[in-house]
Amino acid sequence: MYTVMMFIHILGAAALGFYLILPFAVGKMAKLSLPAQEGSAVAIRSLNTCAQFALLIQLLTGGYLMSQGKYSVPWMVITVILLLAIGAIGGMMGKPLRLAINGIKNKRDISVEIGKIRTMSALVAICVLVMLFFMVYSHII
Repeated sequence: MYTVMMFIHILGAAALGFYLILPFAVGKMAKLSLPAQEGSAVAIRSLNTCAQFALLIQLLTGGYLMSQGKYSVPWMVITVILLLAIGAIGGMMGKPLRLAINGIKNKRDISVEIGKIRTMSALVAICVLVMLFFMVYSHII
């Protein structure tokens, strides 16, 4: 059972890799034409939803794996806080994405929404990188 859970956990981590490339995709989005911006925003919104489901899988499989291993309490607290931060920031990104899609359809300026998405995507990418660090070096703490 441990091996199956580890495999599912690694697949979930691969799905969260979307958050690592997201800041670069959002950075290029402002330079695109309106139809391309709309398509990009819709794709990012869909992938963000998929990444949120992957995060739920990470929570479930990670909880099982933590119960089977010997990890320090500070490490567990840090990883849970990072997991919650990734979920919260990814969830908060949904509203600016929705507003950007509506703004593009109504031919409004969406620079404010793109700025918010860019900031949140950078924050979530940093959280994912820190999470990866603690996953690889779980013995540090």
